[in-house]
Amino acid sequence: MLMLGFAGFMGILKIVLMALAAFGLVDAAFRREDAFRAADKQNKVFWLIVLGIALVVSYLFSILGILPIAGLIASIVYLVDVRPALKQVSGGGNRWGRRRGGSSSDGPYGPYNGGR
Repeated sequence: MLMLGFAGFMGILKIVLMALAAFGLVDAAFRREDAFRAADKQNKVFWLIVLGIALVVSYLFSILGILPIAGLIASIVYLVDVRPALKQVSGGGNRWGRRRGGSSSDGPYGPYNGGR
């Protein structure tokens, strides 16, 4: 019974590792190449290869091996270091393209200048 619970936990952990690598891979695929250079990170192709290998390794191998752990580290590095730098370079990463803050005279379609 205990081994069955442990196997279930390891299966969930494997899915989480795959989800982290897949999210990082999709996010890197949709980022612009020049954003990687502007953020002074490795290039886009490098991160696509690293995250793709991390996804495949986390799918094929047991979670207790060294390769899935290396893939987890690569995914975490992308998510906590590279992704925020890319968001900052790309315009702050505002959701849905909305500006933050703004003037008190801003209307829903831009600044309101009173008909001037």
